[in-house]
Amino acid sequence: MKKIYSILAGTLLLAGTLVSCKKEENRITFEGGTNPVLTANSLAPRVLAIANRDVLALKLNWTNPDYRFTTGVSSQDVNYLVQIDLEGANFRGAKKYEKAVAKDLSISMSTGELNTALLSMDLPENVAHKLEVRVIATLINGTVPLPSNVLKITVTPYLDVVYPVPANLYITGAATPGNWMGGGDPELTSQKFTKISSSEFQINSLNMKAGQGFLFVPVYGNWSNKYGFTGAGLGNNPDGDNFKPDGSDIISPAVAGNYRINVSFKTGKFTFTKL
Repeated sequence: MKKIYSILAGTLLLAGTLVSCKKEENRITFEGGTNPVLTANSLAPRVLAIANRDVLALKLNWTNPDYRFTTGVSSQDVNYLVQIDLEGANFRGAKKYEKAVAKDLSISMSTGELNTALLSMDLPENVAHKLEVRVIATLINGTVPLPSNVLKITVTPYLDVVYPVPANLYITGAATPGNWMGGGDPELTSQKFTKISSSEFQINSLNMKAGQGFLFVPVYGNWSNKYGFTGAGLGNNPDGDNFKPDGSDIISPAVAGNYRINVSFKTGKFTFTKL
């Protein structure tokens, strides 16, 4: 009987050892990967022009990171993040440009797309900007990031606006201190905007009446040109909305008081900020 128990115990011990070894053999572990190598179609300085909006401006290619596991090269989908930032910012800039790319090993950007990317970083137009570009490879949920080498390029973006930018801009209407302007009225400099960028105007402080109509005009006293709401008259969001040439009357904020007013010809939007 003792001999039978001894044989049985030995058999169970051997079986346990085999199962343990099998589990050890089936364990999948990450063995590493290779940082992508990034290249561009050209590193020469680029001066973007609106006439070439649809022309290729930048093509980036990168190598496969070849994520490796004990079972071989990863069959998981690899994701990539293309980053553009100002030189020296180390890709920590608050407004750096980022674009996600799934699976592909390249990205092509037209002149218009690259220009839009740079303007989204709040970079001034018609100025040469020294930039850095890289791509980061990751597995599922952003795990195991592998950054590429960094490329340096210089790009000059162009001004891209919804509507042509006038030389000057005024606000007029029942909502303003000066009411609606007349053809022979003297210019109200207190209702003249200051041009704060190539495409944006601002009045730092103006006392506005609540729920009254107004318009923007490029020449005070001249009704041959005006900017108003894109929809029905007085149907806009009082705190800010879209505008267009020859648009409808715009309604002022619901609460009277001093406001900062911004008008952007880049976005075609105006905003009110209560002071």
